[in-house]
Amino acid sequence: MPPLWLLLIPYSGLLHRGLAEEGLEFPSLDGKDRVLDINERNFKKALKKYDMLCLLYHAPLPSDRELQQQFHVQEMVLEVSEAAQRGKGDRLLFVIYGIRLCHSIDIHNFFIRDERVIEFDGELSADTLVEFLLDVSIDDAVELISNPTEQRAFERMDEDMRLIGYFRGKDSECELLSSLLHRCALLQVAKQLTLRMNEVDFYEPFMDEPVTIPGKPNAEDEIVDFINQPTLRKLRAEDMFETWEDDMDGIHIVAFAEEEDPGVHTVGYVRWV
Repeated sequence: MPPLWLLLIPYSGLLHRGLAEEGLEFPSLDGKDRVLDINERNFKKALKKYDMLCLLYHAPLPSDRELQQQFHVQEMVLEVSEAAQRGKGDRLLFVIYGIRLCHSIDIHNFFIRDERVIEFDGELSADTLVEFLLDVSIDDAVELISNPTEQRAFERMDEDMRLIGYFRGKDSECELLSSLLHRCALLQVAKQLTLRMNEVDFYEPFMDEPVTIPGKPNAEDEIVDFINQPTLRKLRAEDMFETWEDDMDGIHIVAFAEEEDPGVHTVGYVRWV
């Protein structure tokens, strides 16, 4: 039986969210070979060496010429994706092969970051992969809103779920909830956003008015339980993995609606109950 292969992008370091906001500038292929064959021992070393590993499971290289070309295109997509999000220095794109290795780690398509496994079911394209990398590689999920410009930017994010809280300082509850809060307001704008001390407001997508999470100050599990209630989300290729795994026992209701911009294609929205 031919061996199974696994594509692996080792990633180290942080990415700035501004990359996605300014638009992704993909580099041209430089002809440099970033593909290596590694074994189970090298894979374990890579797990220790890199902060995040991006793995793509695929079948052995086929004998059919057309399928080989398709595999080559996929490989170039991954190389360009890796090159687009890397900082200084070179990183390598590995090929792991061996049935034993794949069975021992139960491989599909997923990312490993800080011993957390995140499955990826999105589209295999350079822009989608880089957007995904940007989403899963940002450590600081809290941003301070300290001026009207940042407040307007927060208000324009009406297609996303948003959590915003007002806290006494960065060493208070704000830091404890940093993995959950998308924006953390400061005194200058707290009054305009009708926030009270240690209060967390939840904005459902496309809703102008927030819902205050009861029982302040809130524990992490209380916030998670609250935002896991039925809610509306816009379907995007880069975060489909997240959408479908939110409620494994629930029912997803998917609807399609036209954007206000006539030049935008019909997009999907999902609500789970």
